[in-house]
Amino acid sequence: MPMTERDEEVTKYDAILIGAGQANNPLSTALAEAGWSVALVEREHVGGTCINEGCTPSKTMIASARVAHMARRGANYGVETGSIEVDLTRVRERKRNIVKSFRSGNRQRLEEAEGVDLLMGEARFIGPKSVEVDVNDGSTCHLTAEKIFINTGQRPRSLDLPGLDDVPSLNSTTVMELGEVPEHLLVLGGGYVGVEFGQMFRRFGSEVTIVQRSAQVLSHEDADIAEEVIDILREDGIEILLNTDAVRVEEDAQGAVALHVDGPDGESVVKGSHLLVAVGRVPNTEHLNLEAAGIETYHHGYVKVNERLETNVPGIYALGDVKGGPAFTHVSYDDFRIVRANLLEDGDASTDDRTLIYTVFIDPQLGRAGLTEEMARDRGYDVRVARMPMSHVARALEVDEPRGVMKAVVDAETDQILGAAILGLEGGEVASVLRVAMMGNLSYTALRDAMLPHPTLAEALNNLFMTLE
Repeated sequence: MPMTERDEEVTKYDAILIGAGQANNPLSTALAEAGWSVALVEREHVGGTCINEGCTPSKTMIASARVAHMARRGANYGVETGSIEVDLTRVRERKRNIVKSFRSGNRQRLEEAEGVDLLMGEARFIGPKSVEVDVNDGSTCHLTAEKIFINTGQRPRSLDLPGLDDVPSLNSTTVMELGEVPEHLLVLGGGYVGVEFGQMFRRFGSEVTIVQRSAQVLSHEDADIAEEVIDILREDGIEILLNTDAVRVEEDAQGAVALHVDGPDGESVVKGSHLLVAVGRVPNTEHLNLEAAGIETYHHGYVKVNERLETNVPGIYALGDVKGGPAFTHVSYDDFRIVRANLLEDGDASTDDRTLIYTVFIDPQLGRAGLTEEMARDRGYDVRVARMPMSHVARALEVDEPRGVMKAVVDAETDQILGAAILGLEGGEVASVLRVAMMGNLSYTALRDAMLPHPTLAEALNNLFMTLE
């Protein structure tokens, strides 16, 4: 148990963890099981962005949107469904219930963990090893520890757009609290958040317009994959304006949102009932008083770390989204594993050469593992590209989901798989198969010649890599 220095009213711990996200949650219990005394400070919700405002709620609602979409397509399968209506309040209630279940389960496990003190409140540094916490019950406590771990995550970035302060707008959190389907949703931003929510609300019944300032959506993907995504979204009835800047926004006399934009054809006005601002995220560091500890930051206040997730201050670490880089739950959890290995298992783990994998939950999904073609060429690889439309995949045709494309990038010298983008039915699952193959250093020929069950989506990897012959 921690000891209290009564003279200074400072509680000593072996470790202070700030933020109960997807890295600090498992880290707190791992340290406690190793005999450390641990204080875990969370200002709002246990579980971080993923459970409360990110993966869990959005994918729950996306599942409802897919049901609506498939119900409308019932006739394609010989099933008559009649008129389809979406009750967004029931969709929202289902989402809230799942979030509540996940959140309460996480909190209960922490509260029952021996050696972990969960403090609900706002933490800030008052020195390199000292933290002050404004507890939610109105009290204040001072903590000190030799090891401190920051896992405070991100929040939606606001936009410096003239008129935005005077017009009701939504972000990726508040849009999931709507009780009625928007008549026409305007989406500022064509990144992962923008396309996921855009397609979701289109399937709920909204008209949707996505305004993207650059030449493609999903700017981190290869241009050909991004173009395939655009084709799918437009086929679903979504209007996408590329190379288009938002100039200003106002509310017209009828109460509609009037978004003034500047695009390839000059300035115009796009009108809608609701405005979703999805232009990126910023770190939750502004209240941490990092200067008091001497912790270095960079762009927008992200915490600077090395490959072992150490800040410039000995004993202080940053994990998850707050350090910048790819903002995915599985990356945050892998950060936990790196710290656990190095501190508790005498390991030498690092983020060097960590292969990225993720899924964009549009429908069909976009699963990506490893390098894009552009990345591979920029790094000097001599590459071969395997490419095959999903319309050539038997399983996709059988379930009438033939949209999308499979693409893999191979090192021409070694036959090693460098990366892949699977835009298709359960693309994230197929990309995971490729990631496992990459972990085992299998050549593309091993997947080309593997006996895989028919008819499955993974079986399509045989034919995908035959395109290289």
